[in-house]
Amino acid sequence: MQTINYEGLQITNGNPQKVNDALVVEAALQININSEPYTVVMRTPGDDFELIRGLLYAEDIYKKDKNLEFNTEEKRDNGFSIINVTIPENYIGKGYLNKRTLLSVSSCGICGKQKLEDISFEGEKLSNTIVFDLKKLKQLFSEMKQKQETFEISGGSHAAALVDTNYEILTLKEDIGRHNAVDKAIGQLLNSKKIKDVNCLLVSGRVSYEIISKAFIAKIPVVVAVSACSTLAVDFAKEFGICLIGFSRGDKATMYSNTKNK
Repeated sequence: MQTINYEGLQITNGNPQKVNDALVVEAALQININSEPYTVVMRTPGDDFELIRGLLYAEDIYKKDKNLEFNTEEKRDNGFSIINVTIPENYIGKGYLNKRTLLSVSSCGICGKQKLEDISFEGEKLSNTIVFDLKKLKQLFSEMKQKQETFEISGGSHAAALVDTNYEILTLKEDIGRHNAVDKAIGQLLNSKKIKDVNCLLVSGRVSYEIISKAFIAKIPVVVAVSACSTLAVDFAKEFGICLIGFSRGDKATMYSNTKNK
């Protein structure tokens, strides 16, 4: 199960049409080492044993040639899983002592947690009474592109922009990591006490669960992506009361949750 069909409302030149899009599955994998929770990573289900093997090798936790013993302790319908790996104590490398300082922490709000139960956020569902004008998106993304100086030079950065109710870009930040760009943009407006003025978050790539969770915590009611949305992003956008829009390109956009538009 690597994709699931989700219903959306595709808007083309102002004309709505129901569509069924195949979205990539995003689900949490809890990795236990010798029956002790070690970390949680977000991934698309499939090749989990290989993922763990490569991760432990890269993090200097297990670099021996002998294959490891894996045991799937739990496998849920939504793709969330718990897998235990058995490693002889004398074979565990120094990386294990870091207790999860993996590289993905810098760009992933979920990777780094130790248990599936740690993946939760408290707070009331956003009321989201604002009606968003989809016709503004083409111009907003055009302005966003013009402000992406690092991308213009390198072609290797993502961008996140925060927009107010007048469809003005309040701030735009770039980073090699999508989640880092979002954190930078939100951080600036927290510092300037303008975070309450934000109506929409624009992102230059795809949207996963972590970006939706960041928007929810910052009480941003609308998230718009140039590219695709993951299954978990849509599921939690619905739960959090966030209007999630994907594939915003030119005169097209697909609304997946809490659809309110002009």
